[in-house]
Amino acid sequence: MMRADVKRAMRIRRHGRVRKKVAGTAERPRLAVYRSNRHIYAQLIDDRAARTLAAASDLDQADGAKSSRAERVGKALAERAKAAGIDRAVFDRGGRLYHGRVKALADGAREGGLQI
Repeated sequence: MMRADVKRAMRIRRHGRVRKKVAGTAERPRLAVYRSNRHIYAQLIDDRAARTLAAASDLDQADGAKSSRAERVGKALAERAKAAGIDRAVFDRGGRLYHGRVKALADGAREGGLQI
């Protein structure tokens, strides 16, 4: 089994490779996902202006499985994006696999009307 520090370093390297190619603009911001062991957070970021345009997390949701909470976070982020006049985004999975909670969040954002 991998040591935690090696595993984290590999995730950061993967994230760096993704970030070389993915950048957000005001018209099409970057949907950045951060996943901890307990919670999941998502932001829509305009990298040119270095501004967060919308954000959502599951900190206020205590009920349900982590994957269902992640899907609700995606829907909430999509609603906040529409309120800010955003309908498209590029997805930044933060070096994580597109699987489980990260995928659930993306699916929830799509259901909410955000084009990824």
